[in-house]
Amino acid sequence: MKIGILSDTHGYLHPKVLEFLSTCTEIWHAGDIGGYDVLEKLSKIAKIRAVYGNIDDVKARQEFPLYQLFEVEKIKVLMIHIGGYPKRYDKKALELIKGNRPDLFVSGHSHILKVIYDHQNQLLHINPGAAGKYGFHQIITAVRLDVEGAD
Repeated sequence: MKIGILSDTHGYLHPKVLEFLSTCTEIWHAGDIGGYDVLEKLSKIAKIRAVYGNIDDVKARQEFPLYQLFEVEKIKVLMIHIGGYPKRYDKKALELIKGNRPDLFVSGHSHILKVIYDHQNQLLHINPGAAGKYGFHQIITAVRLDVEGAD
């Protein structure tokens, strides 16, 4: 599967992001969506999985959960908006990591792109940075990966 991961669109989706994600089978949005037009554009490309972020409205919070735990190609994925990083996880994120033991942990919020292997919790942590134009970041970022499954 080809997975696109983004967060912190804050209601804006650059055409280059759409082009970057155009070959994906699924797109995961790690919160701070900021508007349904973002999801409508993404849903024309692939299946969407999303969590709400701290700037998302009541409608988004009713439609999407605080976190998602799901499996793709036998890989357990945990996604939440405010997650932190290895050795500096948010309290709720760490609780979910310890309780569910995901193989892949996806979070947003920081607007900083990071891909880190967490040896202590034996998981890959991905923060796709920010795909929108609002915030302190100067570069729009997103992540694309191929998931081939666990043996």
